[in-house]
Amino acid sequence: MSAVPKSLAKPWLLDFVALAAIWGASFLFMRIATVEMGAVPTAAVRVAIASLALLPLLWLRGLMPSLRQHWKPVLLIGMLNSGIPFALFSFALLSITTGLSAILNATVPLFGALIAWAWLKDRPNSSRSLGLVIGFVGVALLAWDKASFKPDAHGIAPGWAVLACLLAAICYGISGSYTKRFLTGVPPLVTATGSQVGATLGLAVPALWLWPAQWPSAHAMWALLVLGVVCTGLAYILFFRLISNIGPGKALTVTFVVPVFAVVYGAVLLGETLTPWMLGCGLVVVCGTALSTGLIRLPERKR
Repeated sequence: MSAVPKSLAKPWLLDFVALAAIWGASFLFMRIATVEMGAVPTAAVRVAIASLALLPLLWLRGLMPSLRQHWKPVLLIGMLNSGIPFALFSFALLSITTGLSAILNATVPLFGALIAWAWLKDRPNSSRSLGLVIGFVGVALLAWDKASFKPDAHGIAPGWAVLACLLAAICYGISGSYTKRFLTGVPPLVTATGSQVGATLGLAVPALWLWPAQWPSAHAMWALLVLGVVCTGLAYILFFRLISNIGPGKALTVTFVVPVFAVVYGAVLLGETLTPWMLGCGLVVVCGTALSTGLIRLPERKR
């Protein structure tokens, strides 16, 4: 039997890189929309647009029966994996940069590994345990630099913004294990569509309550459209397909690459700067996360 060429050995790699680039851009578009819309309305409109974009595809593929069969866990995963995290990151981006928020988003696999350990009994070995410690040290150092709880021009303290990002990362970690536990075998398009519908239902009332008095500009509306169709609808098809192909732990490592795209987009389009402290702490977080997820391993000691 002939060997499989390396270029074909990992067919999920294209999905992985595309997802990182798309999610890296999502921080930019969230920042643009949230300034005018507010955090919760931005998240609600984003998932509503994604739902409208995905439902026709689901119907054309004949997968509506599958959605009806799995509607309870799929709708719940929508709030864990979309509704709550989107609102939290939108809130954070009113006070901190897109690059910093994306670096904090890179902690998702750390929380995912801890939750998988507690819930799925996926106990980490010594190398992965060391990675968890290193990763959380990096997070602590990064958060300490932004630990001020004094409100800024938007009335939001950077410390609260950092905590919001970390809470969003915990939600993503929970959703990864939940998907593996209850939605294994469900088509990615079903999970992606149903999750956006669930998030829309969950955010509808608070979004209407917090809706801005002034209608947003065309600039903000275009940002919301891209957020909904590309950064959410298309992105979650890729994400749940990755979970199906390589598992939640490896799929969540896409957050290693997201900050690279987010920092570039923020620097080029928003004029943001990446400080040496952010860069150093970000590298510590990424190294720790790579160890904690088993992406890299320390050499085993010979007995």
